[in-house]
Amino acid sequence: MLTRNCLSLLLWVLFDGGLLIPLQPQPLQTLATEPRENVIRLPGRRTHFHRVKRGWVWNQFFVLEEYMGSEPQYVGKLHSDLDKGEGTVKYTLSGDGAGTVFTIDETTGDIHAIRSLDREEKPFYTLRAQAVDIDTRKPLEPESEFIIKVQDINDNEPKFLDGPYVASVPEMSPVGAYVLQVKATDADDPTYGNSARVVYSILQGQPYFSIDPKTGVIRTALPNMDREVKEQYQVLIQAKDMGGQLGGLAGTTIVNITLTDVNDNPPRFPKSIFHLKVPESSPVGSAIGRIRAVDPDFGKNAEIEYNIVPGDGGNLFDIVTDEDTQEGVIKLKKLLDFETKKAYTFKVEASNVNLDHRFHSVGPFKDTATVKISVLDVDEPPVFSKPLYTMDVYEDTPVGTIIGAVTAQDLDVGSSAVRYFIDWKSDGDSYFTIDGTDGTIATNELLDRESTAQYNFSIIASKVSNPLLTSKVNVVINVLDVNEFPPEISVPYETTVCENAKPGQIIQVVSAADRDLSPAGQQLSFRLSPEAAIKPNFTVRDFRNNTAGIEARRNGYSRRQQELYFLPVVIEDSSYPIQSSTNTMTIRVCRCDSDGTILSCNVEAIFLPVGLSTGALIAILLCIIILLAIVVLYVALRRQKKKDTLMTSKEDIRDNVIHYDDEGGGEEDTQAFDIGALRNPKVIEDNKIRRDIKPDSLCLPRQRPAVEDNTDIRDFINQRLQENDTDPTAPPYDSLATYAYEGNGSVAESLSSIDSFTTEADQDYDFLTDWGPRFKVLADMFGGEENHNPEKDTVT
Repeated sequence: MLTRNCLSLLLWVLFDGGLLIPLQPQPLQTLATEPRENVIRLPGRRTHFHRVKRGWVWNQFFVLEEYMGSEPQYVGKLHSDLDKGEGTVKYTLSGDGAGTVFTIDETTGDIHAIRSLDREEKPFYTLRAQAVDIDTRKPLEPESEFIIKVQDINDNEPKFLDGPYVASVPEMSPVGAYVLQVKATDADDPTYGNSARVVYSILQGQPYFSIDPKTGVIRTALPNMDREVKEQYQVLIQAKDMGGQLGGLAGTTIVNITLTDVNDNPPRFPKSIFHLKVPESSPVGSAIGRIRAVDPDFGKNAEIEYNIVPGDGGNLFDIVTDEDTQEGVIKLKKLLDFETKKAYTFKVEASNVNLDHRFHSVGPFKDTATVKISVLDVDEPPVFSKPLYTMDVYEDTPVGTIIGAVTAQDLDVGSSAVRYFIDWKSDGDSYFTIDGTDGTIATNELLDRESTAQYNFSIIASKVSNPLLTSKVNVVINVLDVNEFPPEISVPYETTVCENAKPGQIIQVVSAADRDLSPAGQQLSFRLSPEAAIKPNFTVRDFRNNTAGIEARRNGYSRRQQELYFLPVVIEDSSYPIQSSTNTMTIRVCRCDSDGTILSCNVEAIFLPVGLSTGALIAILLCIIILLAIVVLYVALRRQKKKDTLMTSKEDIRDNVIHYDDEGGGEEDTQAFDIGALRNPKVIEDNKIRRDIKPDSLCLPRQRPAVEDNTDIRDFINQRLQENDTDPTAPPYDSLATYAYEGNGSVAESLSSIDSFTTEADQDYDFLTDWGPRFKVLADMFGGEENHNPEKDTVT
């Protein structure tokens, strides 16, 4: 306390006595009678020297921070030369902290700090002081500004604002490898003493790491630190102020250092031999076992690649790396067969994928182990001798013909018999059959290549000892063609030739199609038919590729002389037996320009040079067509009129009369003729349409004898005549004459009773009884009338 007060008093004396020059000179007025000189730099003006009379000079005071005394801390004293100690001068204080932090004795001018100050909170205070007359309150001097600085003490320890720290360094790094730089900050005044001078040191983490005491850079202190031995390190760093001297304040932080991995360890198999057991039924591509090499490294440095050393199992097995577990997965490349080979031995090599050239001197980064695989026997299905069977058969082969056979064997120890059958799903129509014992395949239907050229179906073989064990094979049967059809020319059948064609010019290229086989399946030949080969206008040139060209043989053609040419072309195939056909091509002569472009092939073009115009030709053609239409219409009407007079209905009585001369089936035939229609004419009254056959006009006059009066026949004829007279659809002729006329020269003359000379009573029908049972009904009908007794009828 005494020391601080003495220091303040010394400073006041120095300022007041003019021994110290203030840093920021203030304009002063003369407050005392003693003249003093000072150099003043006025702001914004040219610097010049002048003499002033100074009463008191001061500009700053000092006060200690964190003062803990019981009395207010004395800061300094203000005094004016005008103050004679008579109490006429009053001192005032204003500015930062005036009245709250700092107080002044109005009479003596003593300044005190009334509370503890913290430099880190506020390093200085700017205040203003003035001396006034106590009575008049008028300033005795202008107001002057001064500063009170808070003097720093070492009250703040260094702090690591970014701690705790996390760092990493590769393993096996050399001594002095950079790890991390730490930094501590001290809130004390760095310009005053050593309060803010920090020194770094390691409290925990030696001898692995070191730190630069001034910069705080951490480096490795030991060589070849191995991550596989120890991966994590925790280092305790201390920062101490006062340059690390005794009594300085210190702060600490933790640095967690991790050794990152490098590929400094090769993979190693934990054992030299691996034993695996695999069933022979394992499918291709399946995993049959796993082996693993251990690599203490981490991440990509621990990635391992496995390879099978060329040897016993190189063709049957493969090995790949499981990316998740870094294991070697052994897989099958081909099927195993216990009966063929029961064990396999091969070597597997494990090596790192990512190598570090810095550690090549350590040795090869790979290891080798032996794998022994034992094949286990499994009851397997029969095995076919071929993966696919292909057979050929000619079409129309007789049913039951054997066309081939399939063979399957049981290769297991103690082989079993095999049975064969066709998979019905693939041969639903049952075109083929198979012998269940020997596997021979035969036809079950006639085959037609043009209908189906190839059959695909499956044969299933099963073991007799275990029918559930089956195997399947595909069978392809090709139906061979029997040369049945001759080749025929493809369209077009008609082509053209220009009038100005030259000899040897190809006017059309033709091809042919054979329904037996495609043209690619055989060789077709073309030639001109023998009858057309004599002085031909055209010929056929065979190109030997199943096509031919129609070649002109004349120097020009004339449409006026001949418009159409017919060229017979003979086409032969090369199959057995050879089939051939003659195809006629129509060649039309056309008018072309000099480049061969067709200008016209119509018929009218022929007559154009004669002088007839196109309109005239069209008119002539129309007239011809109209005349032809009239003729056709007239003929059609004549035929229709003739057909309208014909009767074809079986319900018309005249139809039955016309066909009455047809021989019937006798009395047992009840379908050929309905005689009831003659007896009951009313049944046909509804049918008013005449569909009879118009009788041919007969000009054969005949003397008919007088016919006796027959009431029944007369009434019937009159009724029919009346019906025809009143029928609006009847033609204007009467065909009644045909009913009684049987033709000239008949020995029996007419069979009708119309022109008979005698009555029915004079007829003798006894001979009907001699004609057999078929005429029994007719004999009873006419014979009974003879025995008819009229007297009994009269009595009745």
